[in-house]
Order: sequence, then C-alpha cells, then structure tokens
Amino acid sequence: MKTVRSARLFTRAQAILPGGVDSPVRAFKAVGAAPLFIRRGSGAHIEDVDGNTFIDYVMSWGPLIHGHAPKGLVKAVAAAARDGTSFGAPSPLEVALGERVRALMPSIERVRFVSSGTEATMSAVRVARAATGRDRILKFEGCYHGHADAFLVKAGSGALTLGTPTSPGVTRAASADTLVASYNDVASVGAAFDANRDQIAAVIVEPIAGNMGLVPPADGFLRALRELCTTSGALLIFDEVISGFRAAAGGAQSIYNVRPDLTCLGKIIGGGLPVGAYGGRADLMDLVSPAGPVYQAGTLSGNPLAMTAGLWCLENLTPKLYACASILAARLAAGLAAAARDAGVPLQVNAFGSLLTPFFTDRPVRDFASATSANTASYAAFFRGMIVRGVYPPPSQFEAWFLSAAHSVKDVERTIRAAREAMKEVG
Repeated sequence: MKTVRSARLFTRAQAILPGGVDSPVRAFKAVGAAPLFIRRGSGAHIEDVDGNTFIDYVMSWGPLIHGHAPKGLVKAVAAAARDGTSFGAPSPLEVALGERVRALMPSIERVRFVSSGTEATMSAVRVARAATGRDRILKFEGCYHGHADAFLVKAGSGALTLGTPTSPGVTRAASADTLVASYNDVASVGAAFDANRDQIAAVIVEPIAGNMGLVPPADGFLRALRELCTTSGALLIFDEVISGFRAAAGGAQSIYNVRPDLTCLGKIIGGGLPVGAYGGRADLMDLVSPAGPVYQAGTLSGNPLAMTAGLWCLENLTPKLYACASILAARLAAGLAAAARDAGVPLQVNAFGSLLTPFFTDRPVRDFASATSANTASYAAFFRGMIVRGVYPPPSQFEAWFLSAAHSVKDVERTIRAAREAMKEVG
C-alpha cells in the first residue's frame, strides 16, 4: 500500500497544524501509524490521496448513518447553498428540524441548535445549574462530553473525591465542582449523592457509552439514575450525541424508556456538517436567553446547510435501516470474535445496533476499568493489519465502530476475511 502523498501532506500539516491534525485521534499515534489523508467518500467506502480505497467503519465518527455522500443529501445541501450558506438570522429550516427532533424525542419540548457537541453539553450544564441553584455536576469515568474544562477531569484518589484535571490548562478551580462516578455502578452514584447532599445540579451520562469503546448500560442502570436524580432534586442529562438517532430513531431514551430532563445531540442531526443541540423540558429551556437569563449564543447556530442535511437524515430514517444495520453489525461482531478465537487472541466484542467495539481482553467490558484492561498494542497491530487489507477501523482501541445503511453483506464478509488474516499478526 503506497502512502507517499499522505506522508508528504502530513509533513506539511505538522508545520502548520498542532500535531499535523485538527483532532488528536486522527494522528494515528495510538496505533503506531501515520495518518492517511482522505480525499473522497462514497457509500461505505473512502479513498485516500494515494488512491487506496477502504471499507470505512469510522463514518466521520457516527454522523453518516446513510453512508458517505448519499445523493439525496448532496442534492438537498447543494440547493440550500444556492440560497445562501449563512444568514445570522432565523430561517424556516431550524424550525422544521426542531419540530422533527421533538417528534422523534418527545422529552425535548424546546431545543436550541449550536455548532458542536461540546457547546451542547456545556450549555446544558449551565441550564442545570441555573435551574437548581447548585454548582456540582456528576459525570462518569470513561464517558466523554466534549472538551469544556468541567468535563476534562478524572476521578480523584477515592470514589467520593472531586475530579482532578486531565489536561494542562484546566485549573483545579474549573474542575472542583465535577464529581466522577463509575459507569454501570449505581452504588457509586448513590454514595456521591450522599456525600454531596443538595449540592449536585445534574448527572450527565452517555446512556450508551461510546467513548471508552462501546459499553451498553447494565440492566436498570439508567432507571436508577432517573430515580436518584428525581429524589435528590438534580437534573438528568443524557448526552446522546452518539446514540441519538443511531441507537434508534428516538435515541437510547426510547429504547430504555427513561426520560431525561435535558438531552444533548449532534452528529446525525447535521448529516456530516458541524452541528449540536441541547433541549428538554420547556420550563428548563425557557431559562435560555432571550426567553430567560441563561446566556448562550452562536453566530453559526442553526446554519441552513447543517439544518438541511439534518432534516434529510432524520426524514430518511426507517425501521428497515435500523434492522439491516443491526443485522450486519451482529454478523461483523460474530466474525471478529471467531477470527480472534481461531487465532488464539483474547477478544471481547461489545455490539449494540449499528455500533460495536472489539476489545482485546479476556474479561467482559462493562465500565472504564474493564475497558482499559484491553491490550492496546494488540489493537494497534490489528489496526495496521486491517488498513493494509483495505479496511479502515477507528485508529484507537477506545472508539466505537459505526456501520451505515450503505454497508453491505459483501463489505462485512470482506472485513471478516481481512480480520482472520490480521488476527494472525497480533502478538
């Protein structure tokens, strides 16, 4: 596989972009490789600048549930662009998309569009603090909610300690009001509430964790969070940036029948264009300026191109799409597990709907501790073996794989064949 042009571009990029990339995971450092520069995508496939083609399981990290550049979406966005790319004023498109979101997720009685998932989560926490008059939030180890200071924290020396910064530039003061609990561990949440009585404004959680690799919620976990928040007067925030409209048309909250107070969205509601959103109960969202005193603004919020792409994506979600993608993901998960078993490689594959993650470990993965028990060197070797065989998995052990409506049985079978060869190269 030739990578001459990608290598040259990476050299140029490192002279102008920090680390040569605009988001850390793209640098391929975790898998001991150099990044590939992609020039086009179509359906389930991408092509790099050297002409190498791959079956894509990154899918822009989730937004592309219909595949790369579906004709209907491209046509709709092109037509919208001819009418103007940004207005800095209200447009009918944001109203239409907001109504569509509310129809699919009834817990979202009011919605505010922003330009990223980080904006959405940061703003939702601000609303929660204003509504409750409390300062502290509780998040879960291994769940990612963007790069706002309050979220870049890890657990302290004990289960009930306040979070400590994980990134230089984040002050202890900025992280001092963030508590960290263990995902799928209700007892750790209850203990945090007991130790911080009447101080927690909100619990924020990925209802289906996707940023430590895919980790579904344990039976009753989300319901228990709802009950603890209700009892304590805290708000429950679902970060459905990944799971929203991918796990189901109504998100994880529709699958588990748990109604959050606030929900954060992104990815699919922009169809591959930059977008985010937060919404929830009308009384909470009416605190947001100009309806209320909680300030939040954005020049490109409700951008007409992103709203158009989001409308097209949501209007083309069907039960058949979800069923087919789920069947293919299950087939791929079984194939990866069989390939590892035949090669004598320890592997656990978590799958849910159109998402999956193969963890190179011999123990079940249900939380951050078990996820990080995975052998990252083994994943790196597997990744490199897949890339040279024309398959593009996430360049990190701790990311979810995404399938789309564009993936086919042929794509999955080719991926399984590649995995059988790549697993033999895992040390």
